[in-house]
Amino acid sequence: MTSLLPRALATLLCVAVLSACTTGAAGPVAESPASIAPRPPLAELDVLENPRDYRGPSTAVLETASITPVAEAPAQQLPTTVVSRDLAGDVVVTVDDTSRILPLDIAGSIASTVFALGFGDSVVGRDISTTFPEAADLPVVTSSGHAINSESVLALRPSIVITDGTIGPTDVVVQLRDAGVTVIYVDAEPGLGAPAELARQVAAALGAPETGEVLATQLDAEVDAVVDEIAALAPTDAADRVRILFLYLRGASRIYYLFGEESGADELIEGVGGIDVAGEIGWQGLRPMTDEALIAADPDLILVMTDGLESVGGVEGLLAAKPAIGLTRAGENRRFVDMADGEILSFGPRTPLMLDALARAIYAPDS
Repeated sequence: MTSLLPRALATLLCVAVLSACTTGAAGPVAESPASIAPRPPLAELDVLENPRDYRGPSTAVLETASITPVAEAPAQQLPTTVVSRDLAGDVVVTVDDTSRILPLDIAGSIASTVFALGFGDSVVGRDISTTFPEAADLPVVTSSGHAINSESVLALRPSIVITDGTIGPTDVVVQLRDAGVTVIYVDAEPGLGAPAELARQVAAALGAPETGEVLATQLDAEVDAVVDEIAALAPTDAADRVRILFLYLRGASRIYYLFGEESGADELIEGVGGIDVAGEIGWQGLRPMTDEALIAADPDLILVMTDGLESVGGVEGLLAAKPAIGLTRAGENRRFVDMADGEILSFGPRTPLMLDALARAIYAPDS
């Protein structure tokens, strides 16, 4: 069964787009590795003695935004037959041409996976969330935020489109298929296991399952390693662990959603050694924030997307718009950690780097 959570997030973003009348400009491309100073390992950080008591906001930044492929020339077996996890149900599709690949999703995870598999040279376009340096020169085919521009797509003559249903509209995707483009839907449940599963599904669609297994194994090992490193930083006593809540917000659209269990945010919070307070109060999936739920959760720290925080005028603007946040420990201490929209909760090949960056912002914000 396909996951509804990514599609629910897509709905939120579409509402935000329509309300805010955003343009189709591409998101900023991340810095290249050469422009970012090397960081000390997590084990060498001067961590906070009491991370629950820290006051003030901080930003989580990836050490490098680049994608390193696991293979330079992945072996392929084409044609290949795969299961496309379409919105209306599973469909068996034959793929015989991957020379012009167009990966599309709301977080840029599919594109980063294609590049990590070693097929970057075959990618012909990108969505606005695909902002890593290797994709910088590719034409953007999404307009009005995350909506697919069918004319832009067809002009690129893609041989295969790989998506997950998080951007659309669906009618446009159907139009592409009717025009003779092979369309494959992938579906990986959000969470720390998603990068490996996405690697396997995308690789299968490209006729390179062996390379997909190599990447999946590598990502699982890297995620496990960084989670273990973070565990060494985090307090061992549960009473001292940081109580964290993920808040999705778009100020112009007046959208304020709490992400609860099975949203991926719960696994992310646990991965960085925190306590998922939404889970404590039984919050499931993505649901509109209520003052009662927020106060009951009483987080020490609130995770937000950078653009979302900016959309409400920063920390002070958020507290003015939602006074109930100020009644929580996080609000009183102005304790917010923001991260770029295309990085946090993306659950692609950069997930280990995402966890590392969040850990630094939570446990060593002044380092």
